Amino acid sequence: MNRTAKLYGMTSRPLRILITKVGLDGHDRGAKVVARCLRDAGMEVIYTGLHRRPEEVVLAAIQEDVDILGISMLSGAHLTLVGRILEQLRRARADDIIVVVGGVIPDEDAPALLNMGVARVFSQDTPIDVLPGELRKLAETCPRPHSDH
Repeated sequence: MNRTAKLYGMTSRPLRILITKVGLDGHDRGAKVVARCLRDAGMEVIYTGLHRRPEEVVLAAIQEDVDILGISMLSGAHLTLVGRILEQLRRARADDIIVVVGGVIPDEDAPALLNMGVARVFSQDTPIDVLPGELRKLAETCPRPHSDH
């Protein structure tokens, strides 16, 4: 790691993040805004698009060798769909990928998501400009072995 990277808390390689919309969510403006913000902050972002199945998301996260999987949810099916994704990650022995969830998540559901294994739940009220720093903190506290890209 070079000196500049140490000063700014960055690794020699940018964080790789997969942003996804799972299930029947048909609105992806927020996910696209988040993806742009993270790209502008120097992260590598892969966006899967709408209507992804949990199995597709897990396969993409593994194939893209991501550090963080960001799931954007608006449909209300977050407990079921995120649970399926986490189970698929465990089965694939890829549960070292950090999972975060954002969107319209009722406050009372956040503890259940965290207990399932989600690292962080971001509400729809989370200021967009805090996301890069928060994701970098998560990656620093939960580093995963990584191949070179």
